[in-house]
Amino acid sequence: MPKLLIADDHPLFRAALRGAAADAAEGVTTCEAESLEGVLALLETHDDIDLVLLDLHMPGNHGLAGLAAIRAQFPAVAVVLVSANEDPAVIRRALDHGAAGYIPKSAGLDELREAIRSVLACEQWLPAALRGAVTRTRSAPADADLAARLASLTAQQFRVLTLVARGLLNKQIADRLDIQERTVKAHLSVIFEKLGARNRTHASVILRELEIGDPSRQVSG
Repeated sequence: MPKLLIADDHPLFRAALRGAAADAAEGVTTCEAESLEGVLALLETHDDIDLVLLDLHMPGNHGLAGLAAIRAQFPAVAVVLVSANEDPAVIRRALDHGAAGYIPKSAGLDELREAIRSVLACEQWLPAALRGAVTRTRSAPADADLAARLASLTAQQFRVLTLVARGLLNKQIADRLDIQERTVKAHLSVIFEKLGARNRTHASVILRELEIGDPSRQVSG
């Protein structure tokens, strides 16, 4: 039986996705998270999750960083991004970074069900209204290169990179991941080489290239 993780900080939209999931596949079960930290914690403790429906903008996730984190640490789990942002360029970036689909928050229940069914059947899904525009949107060479470089990191290396981007020192990272400080330094050397980064600041800047602004939340203050 398929198991879905619904990751969104809006209870009403989580309820809509939960209802669509129940109708999309027989025997489907769901769990929910309101932050990226909660998503990663659930994936760490539940190895039976097949699909994550991930809000593009939620606490701890500002764009494609959450997608990249899940793809690096849990590559067997499919991820569909959910967002009010319907910019074809953003959707193209999401697909280039490994998303199995993209659901606009304007989608009706029929589309939500179709999206869930398609991805559970190992198919890529895009809304019909945006499919043509996304297909015509070319991948940015720099973005494709970034996706490849991030994909070359191991799960632990990506965890280290994420904590570096948060400003943690090597000792703090070692304590957080329960590893030796020298192991953190070894990971950083490999991370810098794989990303082509000069130092930890440069590596953090590279990771922040995954951020995407959320105009709706900027307007609302």
